[in-house]
Amino acid sequence: MNKELREFRRLERVCLEQAALSMDLAKSGLLKVADDCRIAAEAIEAQSPRGAFTGAVQALRLAWSATRTPKRH
Repeated sequence: MNKELREFRRLERVCLEQAALSMDLAKSGLLKVADDCRIAAEAIEAQSPRGAFTGAVQALRLAWSATRTPKRH
């Protein structure tokens, strides 16, 4: 559980750092991913040790599906 939590928190930090250096479109995407990682990390923290990773993955999938916009060509 701690390994997954640390990884989501690390990804959140990396995305926030890169967003600070990026242009508008990339910045928006990086901020969304950072938010998704934060949500997943919070889900891990809220869960009991058993099944925490599964809950985090489900939370991340939910967050991604809620914020995903259709691709335009």
